[in-house]
Amino acid sequence: MALLAVMILLGTGVAWGSVRSFESGIFHFTTALLGGNGGGDDGATDILLVGMDSRTDAHGNPLSAEELAELHAGDETATNTDTIILVRIPDNGRSATAISIPRDSYVEVGDLGKTKINGVYGQTKLDKMKELVEGQGMDAAQAEPQAVEAGRNALIKTVADLTGVTVDHYAEIGLLGFSLITDALGGVEVCLKDAVSEPLSGADFPAGWQRLDGPQALSFVRQRHDLPRGDLDRVVRQQVVMASLAHQVISGKTLRSRSTMNRLEDAIQRSVVISSGWDVMDFLNQLQRLAGGNVAFATIPVLAEDGWSDDGTQSVVTVDPSKVKEWVAGLLHDQDEGKTAEVAYSREQTTVDVFNDSEVNGLAGAVLDRLTAAGFTGGTAGNNDKGKVTESQVLAAKDDDRGAQAVAEELGGLPVKADASVPPGTVQVVLADGYDGPGSGQDGTLPTSAAVDKAAASQTAEQAPPPSPVITAGSNDPKCVN
Repeated sequence: MALLAVMILLGTGVAWGSVRSFESGIFHFTTALLGGNGGGDDGATDILLVGMDSRTDAHGNPLSAEELAELHAGDETATNTDTIILVRIPDNGRSATAISIPRDSYVEVGDLGKTKINGVYGQTKLDKMKELVEGQGMDAAQAEPQAVEAGRNALIKTVADLTGVTVDHYAEIGLLGFSLITDALGGVEVCLKDAVSEPLSGADFPAGWQRLDGPQALSFVRQRHDLPRGDLDRVVRQQVVMASLAHQVISGKTLRSRSTMNRLEDAIQRSVVISSGWDVMDFLNQLQRLAGGNVAFATIPVLAEDGWSDDGTQSVVTVDPSKVKEWVAGLLHDQDEGKTAEVAYSREQTTVDVFNDSEVNGLAGAVLDRLTAAGFTGGTAGNNDKGKVTESQVLAAKDDDRGAQAVAEELGGLPVKADASVPPGTVQVVLADGYDGPGSGQDGTLPTSAAVDKAAASQTAEQAPPPSPVITAGSNDPKCVN
């Protein structure tokens, strides 16, 4: 959200003088650990965006009892970094990428050893406070800034070590800031698959589309109990909210009134902390070249969402740092090339119908089983009634349809042909005499073996959860989520 607080100025026609007033009123801090002013050896500006589970504003002032109640925040002291997002803006201006790191990711952190990443900031800050106050006799108020800097530096280094990306800038926002900025932008549209009622977060929403105000949006992104994938689903919620807000801003529909700008300025200046040396003007010049469809939100791959710490006392999200680095490098490379649509594609987005035009009984059903086991959404299986075909083929509304290309590859490289009668999002497979690909029984497997093999694999080996979806800011339709 802190990055979004800057992105809100994108494409709005706001005078640059107003941008400067935003920046001058934001709380800045200095650290030597950041990579610089962006556009370094990696050809991009990399920003660590941190959402704090704090009960204070950016200037350390405690929130009022009314604010705490409205935010369902309670009054306990907390320094957990419950949202950790690495944002990249390439110098070529082709795309923006926001990579979420689940709060419970179990990582190696210097003197702390293995720990959840959301505790790195707070534990390091606490250790530094003890060192300065109890060990050196420093006044607590004087020690606080040094301890906070130590916490931020530890988190910056941990994220860099995990992802392989050097962080150039840092932005931090608390619970109040998220709510205030959302309200300043007029709320946010979201879509839920099912109704939810979860009192710990305050999330109480019907199924379907709805517009949430700031406190409601905060409850929406903080809920993790009663979700199928726990924190992983919460991360997805955070991403759909940011994507929806970014779309509102980038589409130029949000910031046309002076009153909106004033509310936004007040919200940002009260709630956002950013690193010094960040030339916001240059940053905005980069962002101006972006379109919403080129802004992607993704989550690092995880090994297990329900793992346990080494001492067996904490539930954690287990990750493989080498796999995370490899995945991040691949995603950022594709994004640098402007391939947002490609990276955002997932197989469940494509519904597949399979039609048999051969003499082999049951072939369509067997092939459909293979495709659904491979991650596509299963449609219907039946006989072909469109006329005899001489070769097996994949039909789609356009011959460059990503789903069709993926299905064709899965079936051994079948040709893809355009057919305007095929609905968008649907692919039709027509199997001719001589088909010997997956599901035929002639590729080394039995016709129905895919589902059996998948079930056997799940019984013999621990399976990593499926990757979280990649969400873009280019649609008027919010993605429906858990």
